[in-house]
Amino acid sequence: MSNPPAQVRYVTVDERSDGQRIDNFLLRELKGVPRTLVYRLLRKGEVRVNKGRAKAGRKLVAGDVVRIPPVRLPNPEKKGEPPEWQVQKLEKSVIYEDNLLLILNKESGLAVHGGSGISFGVIELLRAGRPGEKALELAHRLDRDTSGCLMLAKKRSALRTLQQLQREGRVQKRYLALLAGHWDKDRQQVKLPLKKNTLKSGERVVRVDAQGKDAHTEFRVRQRFAQAMLVEAVLKTGRTHQIRVHAQSLGTPILGDDKYGDEERSREYRRLGLKRLFLHAASLRFPWPEREQGYAFEAPLPTELQTVLDKLDV
Repeated sequence: MSNPPAQVRYVTVDERSDGQRIDNFLLRELKGVPRTLVYRLLRKGEVRVNKGRAKAGRKLVAGDVVRIPPVRLPNPEKKGEPPEWQVQKLEKSVIYEDNLLLILNKESGLAVHGGSGISFGVIELLRAGRPGEKALELAHRLDRDTSGCLMLAKKRSALRTLQQLQREGRVQKRYLALLAGHWDKDRQQVKLPLKKNTLKSGERVVRVDAQGKDAHTEFRVRQRFAQAMLVEAVLKTGRTHQIRVHAQSLGTPILGDDKYGDEERSREYRRLGLKRLFLHAASLRFPWPEREQGYAFEAPLPTELQTVLDKLDV
């Protein structure tokens, strides 16, 4: 991996990057530069598009000229290449692939991208194993500790379509979660705004806040146990940690959640073998232009989670 550039560059946006957000464009152009530094450059106005300042969410158009300032890291270190076994393991998690899409059954503990002490995430591993697929991009994200269906686009046009479908709420994302406690009814509609916050320690958390962004989750009980319930959660919006915080707001946090959960109750389930967040992206369903049946994918509940359910009293 080459070191970040030390001189101002002017890059003309080509068709491949048409419609891409400026922050994602910079992350690709400035290989090895931390995300935090990229956003700092944008905030300070050091990155220009057609000689004007640009916010992180700005979408580029073919022909735009982007000014990329010189960037130096104090002690640049080469990440090197990921171990071959990691690349091969990820390839075995592919659920579906065609010329437009790549769908994975991501394992818990694997981040979708590197950073914050993580050398290689899903996207870095895939790019290492597929150097010829230059346009490969994440179409959405899963928390590091969440397993299940993850969408990636193999072409710029496919990424734009997936992003539009998600904005329009036409991608059905269904999750399975084991919650502590019980509700009186089998269905819950949670419509509580969520806001990201940064603690003094630097940890980022999400809270219910009237000043936050609208968030809507539908919950349905699938199976009741003595002290817990397996629920299906359908996202109507896609906010960070949405299911986890909405479950917490109902007084029934997800078991195994070390950020929003109940440590005492989670400790009881660790004795049964629950060593991770019990949240799994079970299925994806969405329409597709010129494809009458659209797309539908499922990822079975991981063995380590099914084993915990098998041990619970009903």
